[in-house]
Amino acid sequence: MITFNFKKWDTILAWAVFFIALLTYTYTADPSVSFWDCGEYISTSAKLQIGHPPGAPLFQIIGAFFAAFATSKQNIGFMVNMVSVLSSAFTIFFMFRSTTLLLRKLASKSATNLTNHNAIAILGSATVATLAYTFSDSFWFNATETEVYAAASLIISVLVWLGLRWEQEMRTARGNRWLLLIAFITGLSFGVHFMALLALPSVGFIYYFKHFKRVTVLNFIVANIVIVAIVMFIFLFLLPFTMGALAYAEIFAVNRLGLPFNTGTIGIFTTIVTSFIVTLWFTKKKGWVMLNTVLLCMMFVLIGFCSWAMVPIRSNAGTSINENRPDNAAEVLAYYNREHYGEQKLFYGPMYTKTYAGADKENPYRDEKINYERNYTKGWYDTVNTNFKNAEVNSSRSQFGFMPRMWSNVPNHIYNYMVFTQPPAYTINDKYDYHDELISRGFDPDSTDVATLNTEKTKLKAETATAVEEFNVGYHSGKYGFKEYDKFLHQYGNYLNIEPPSFGQNMSFMFEFQFGYMYWRYLMWNFSGRQNDINGHYDSMDGNWLSGINALDNPRMISQENLPPDLKDAKGRNIYYMLPFFFGIAGLIYHFYKDWKNAYVVLMLFLFTGLALKIYLNERAFEPRERDYALVGSFYAFAIWIGFGTYWLYTLVSRFIKPKASLVIVLTAALLACPVLMAKENWDDHNRHNRYSALAIARMYLDSCEPNAILFTQADNDTFPLWYLQEIEGYRTDVRIVNTLFLSADWYIDQMKTRQYNSAPLPISYGHDQYKQGSRERLFYGHNSNKRMNLEDFIAYTKRDDDTVKIELKNGHRVNTYPTVRIRFEVDKDVVIKNKVISESQYENIVQNISMTLPKSAVFKNRLIMLDIIANNNWERPICFTGGVYNKDEYAWMQDYLQLDGYVYKLVPVKTTFPESGGDIGGIDSNKMYNTVTKWYWGNSNNPDIYLDPETLRNFRVVRKNMARLANKLLDEGKKQKAEKIIDLAVTELTFPNYGAYHLMNPFAEGYYRVGATKKAQQLAEKTAQKYSEALAYYVSLPVHERNEISSRVIQDLQSFKALLAILKEHDKALHAGLAKNFNTFNAQLPSFGIENEL
Repeated sequence: MITFNFKKWDTILAWAVFFIALLTYTYTADPSVSFWDCGEYISTSAKLQIGHPPGAPLFQIIGAFFAAFATSKQNIGFMVNMVSVLSSAFTIFFMFRSTTLLLRKLASKSATNLTNHNAIAILGSATVATLAYTFSDSFWFNATETEVYAAASLIISVLVWLGLRWEQEMRTARGNRWLLLIAFITGLSFGVHFMALLALPSVGFIYYFKHFKRVTVLNFIVANIVIVAIVMFIFLFLLPFTMGALAYAEIFAVNRLGLPFNTGTIGIFTTIVTSFIVTLWFTKKKGWVMLNTVLLCMMFVLIGFCSWAMVPIRSNAGTSINENRPDNAAEVLAYYNREHYGEQKLFYGPMYTKTYAGADKENPYRDEKINYERNYTKGWYDTVNTNFKNAEVNSSRSQFGFMPRMWSNVPNHIYNYMVFTQPPAYTINDKYDYHDELISRGFDPDSTDVATLNTEKTKLKAETATAVEEFNVGYHSGKYGFKEYDKFLHQYGNYLNIEPPSFGQNMSFMFEFQFGYMYWRYLMWNFSGRQNDINGHYDSMDGNWLSGINALDNPRMISQENLPPDLKDAKGRNIYYMLPFFFGIAGLIYHFYKDWKNAYVVLMLFLFTGLALKIYLNERAFEPRERDYALVGSFYAFAIWIGFGTYWLYTLVSRFIKPKASLVIVLTAALLACPVLMAKENWDDHNRHNRYSALAIARMYLDSCEPNAILFTQADNDTFPLWYLQEIEGYRTDVRIVNTLFLSADWYIDQMKTRQYNSAPLPISYGHDQYKQGSRERLFYGHNSNKRMNLEDFIAYTKRDDDTVKIELKNGHRVNTYPTVRIRFEVDKDVVIKNKVISESQYENIVQNISMTLPKSAVFKNRLIMLDIIANNNWERPICFTGGVYNKDEYAWMQDYLQLDGYVYKLVPVKTTFPESGGDIGGIDSNKMYNTVTKWYWGNSNNPDIYLDPETLRNFRVVRKNMARLANKLLDEGKKQKAEKIIDLAVTELTFPNYGAYHLMNPFAEGYYRVGATKKAQQLAEKTAQKYSEALAYYVSLPVHERNEISSRVIQDLQSFKALLAILKEHDKALHAGLAKNFNTFNAQLPSFGIENEL
């Protein structure tokens, strides 16, 4: 029997692992803003603003509380990060308590009386499990930045622990108090992240196994169905129905009954409260305990959900970040349902082949969901999208199927679907009537005789058959690939019967990609090892799981032997030799063998927060970033089994060695094999201490803008960190950040028309009714005119609402058009000079007008608003773009009139031809850019100990490239001293070899030679050549088939080395001779890549 106070030590060790986690995460937490959603969450938390749907109001409320303790504006980001730090530490605390509860239950089944050794083994095993999870890759990542996943992990951990505590008191008089707390926490979870709800199946099975001592196949199946139904009821009915009732009652009360705003919402809220009071009183009076308990649970879920009241309250306050503007009950419901992101069918719906088949023949259109906005003048809710009837296209029913895993019609996703499952089969559609084709050839089907029509149809069918046959031959011969296949189906989709992916292909994709690549790979990252931190795209070089055992790794990826230092010593390369994984698998097996019921409870947590979540997310190939951070609940369950594996090993060893010695040996071995090894391997790529990379990049963007600039951004990482700087630190609030993705939304355009901090309203001339939802979503090219039109006249034309400027679509809607694709923006030279848009040295290059060529298809609303802003601005405020892409519409089709100003591209009335196939964008004003770059904040970027994640590397490599362009421009102008300073700055701040991409160092070596700094040039050239040599030596060691698999990398390094040699050949023949010999030695061993030897 146990002779020491187990409960006391259980508590002590729980707090011990809590503090280990707390200290670890506090030290390694990001001291400021991070990339992706973190800047948005910090900004919306600290100021209680409205972030992206579906929101996280409770998380933001807690974040605001933490932000209140910041010692300065610069410290707010860290304090909000501490929400994740503390959440993660408490997750570890509750995980320890749950693990000891589960282990005690297992141990009590294996022995009549638990001994001290058993008790110590339980505590030690739980310590191993929780510390392993503490230092696991994905969980540690979440713990150090402002994201919702750490807080969601805490809720999952609390729910599991509460379920186990409820089990202990389930049949006592007050046992159901734990159930009510579970219900309340469930309601709270919706204010953080919906995934926390996935812990409820485990709680349900705790109840089931407690009440059904005899488990049969029938009651087990029923239990599974009922438990899943309860989860679905809460997620899909209880909360949406409650919000729906609030929304519909509000619209009815205001629009039908003429009552004041909020009357319907208050009425339904009062009705719900009254209903609970009455029904609870009645069921108590009648002694209906079960029904009373169910009603209490529902009530507590709704009480917990009340954090969502923050959303409309703060939205009505008109916060500067107010995404989707959910300021009334109807819009809150749309916000909750994420209607902004569109509808995705999980179990039955269209496949990606819908993009070829077009609209359904029998029911081509469906109504759009109605959206409302308040009309304060008239005192009612206006319907925003008045043309909601038939507003959305119904995909062809022929492309529907069960479990549509391959659903996205984005071109890159379609290509990758084809890679995974082969392209869709097709046959010629013999029933196609060629109606539109006959009209285009001058044959009106209503007036032309039948014989002539049949003759023309026969010709058209023959032409189609010929085109299809030619493509078939080309595809099967290898002339055409998947991209050509996609283009062919788009072009000839009307003439074909295209088969959607089969159920088998969807299942194959789900198991191979969604379960295999997007789940199993992440599981192995956390408990086996990780090849590197670069986003994987199903290739052998990046993002794979790693064991550290070559016999297991080499068959799955490129050879892991003879790796160059850059790959072998990369911070993101973590090797655990599968030891934590084996402990977890052993624990899983042991748990099921000894206590299958509680093992099933953990399994439900493992599956629902893992594979079930993957089914719900229905991920595409490929996502913009790795998605392991959302799976931490599943990894939590697996880590619990590491504790069971440790306990199993103790029971095994204790059969042969005395229990006391067994404890020392097993717990020491387990601690070293799991948490210690994981901490050692993961420390360098999870330690964000003193890292200010995202902050530095954000400041570079803003500091590259002149006062009062308008900066057009494109995505998360060039927007959210900038929001953080303006909202939290109050930095450069004169710059107006305009996210072009949001610029299609009426609520965002409304915000752009208001003053924000020190930024004046944007000069948008369209009225609200002209850009509200459903109006001018896209304008079609309506007149085949080559006449060039002034931009002002073009804008005026698009504002018109008379029928002469509209065309009717097949759904009956009349939509606006634009008359020409050739637009001219007149340049007033006097205004340009007055506003100092460019430097005086460029005045003679000012063009009379800026010419634009729009697409001959459609112009979307966001681009139309961009053109309007530029036209009305008339050079008064600087117009800038974050750039970095070659899509002309991102620059409002003014891509030939850009100037690189540090880290942004400024619109200028000076022409610099845009590179069509890649290359340098925009001209450079060397003096201006020099003054900008030399004042940049670098954020500790030259510290070799900081971890540089892929997004940080990508951004700083762009900085390096821009600085190389600046240095070259200065040299061309004879400004050698300035050029050397820029090169020194780049080499000093972006230290070698931390930032990789060594081909970007070639221009700096050449620059040093040109300024006469020969010694610096030689040192840099030798170091760069050494990196090329290390990479080429690795390629030489590979089998031929592996070299060919990474041929683009081999060719790039060969060409980069050769480019460096060309520089040396011109400036340093002695150094060139030695390095050329080295290059030729490698090149001779890589003959298949066609690179000529260096002479």
